[in-house]
Amino acid sequence: MIYSTGSHTKFYHRFHVVWTTKYRYKVMRGEMRERIREIIIQTCQELGVHIEKGVLSTDHVHMFISVPPQIALSKVMMRIKGRSSYKIQREFPELRKRYWGQRFWARGFFSTTSGNVTVNKFR
Repeated sequence: MIYSTGSHTKFYHRFHVVWTTKYRYKVMRGEMRERIREIIIQTCQELGVHIEKGVLSTDHVHMFISVPPQIALSKVMMRIKGRSSYKIQREFPELRKRYWGQRFWARGFFSTTSGNVTVNKFR
């Protein structure tokens, strides 16, 4: 396990996050899929979030990410989903027929933490 460092911190904040397209439409293919990947990578870099591993399927995204302690996971997800939805719908106008409410992603996301601290280590 490798700890990340900040100016006065050492941390190991790893999250597995999953989110889906609205209505689970299988629309992430080809050029659109690559563009979504680029937007997610760019947004994570701007936030200081490191992507350990990521997989884009046709209707959902899995990512294993390291998040700095000064940023809440909910804010990270809000930025990733919000920015990617906005840009994708502008760059691929054919999506307007399917996503009439201007939302590309379904509401919410799944997350779980990853770490190796057990109750016994606190005793």
